[in-house]
Amino acid sequence: MNGMSEPTISLTELEEAINYWRIQRPATGEECALSPEVNALADVYAVMIIEHLHSIAAEVIGQEPRQLLDAWRQARAGQGA
Repeated sequence: MNGMSEPTISLTELEEAINYWRIQRPATGEECALSPEVNALADVYAVMIIEHLHSIAAEVIGQEPRQLLDAWRQARAGQGA
């Protein structure tokens, strides 16, 4: 280990990313099915709620949710946020 702390994702960040992806890829069909992007992040959100976590290590959430969070961060940075 290099002594640096591992990147974490806060519950607030995850909520913001979910909302971003809900706008980018809205629910579809009569059943209002979540998009794959929102679904992947919602799975992480559910774990955090059930486990009463305020943040989670990025390395434990899986590659797809990490990539979605990275894309959200890049989009947010492009907006000057």
